[in-house]
Amino acid sequence: MRPLTERDIRTSFVNCSKGEARRLNLPRDHADLPWDDLDFLGWRDPGAPERAYLVAERDGRLVGVSLRVASSGARGFTSRSMCSLCLTTRTGGGVALMTARRTGEAGRQGDSVGRYLCTDLACSLYVRGRKKSVANGPLDESLPQEEKIARARANLDAFLDKVTA
Repeated sequence: MRPLTERDIRTSFVNCSKGEARRLNLPRDHADLPWDDLDFLGWRDPGAPERAYLVAERDGRLVGVSLRVASSGARGFTSRSMCSLCLTTRTGGGVALMTARRTGEAGRQGDSVGRYLCTDLACSLYVRGRKKSVANGPLDESLPQEEKIARARANLDAFLDKVTA
């Protein structure tokens, strides 16, 4: 992913108002992100833990989505969940249900789309092996890394299609 400016990020959002996009908190480490290893920019709002944001490039333009993180009860360290984007297995609440208000009339009527995602939204780094899950290592699968990246991108595109349909 190419490095994004603050303006790029704020103008990309499709499922929230311009005022909401203007007020959202950007990631603290924005300037130091490993842009070459990211398929999308994802972060939790440091000022509002129940909010998260995701910005991806699609068909040559940026699409930003505001997410709500469902509060989960205390889960044990041995309880495992899998991210629907990168298929990383995480323990101890490392995956949470995140919902995005749909665009257009459906969103105005309250319709939303939800997926179980890594709570740190670092899916790109898990797929590339730059970040490790504490859940007994990665899945034992024979896919080459390029295909895992392609699968994660396809899962992201499917999610964004549901949000913007």
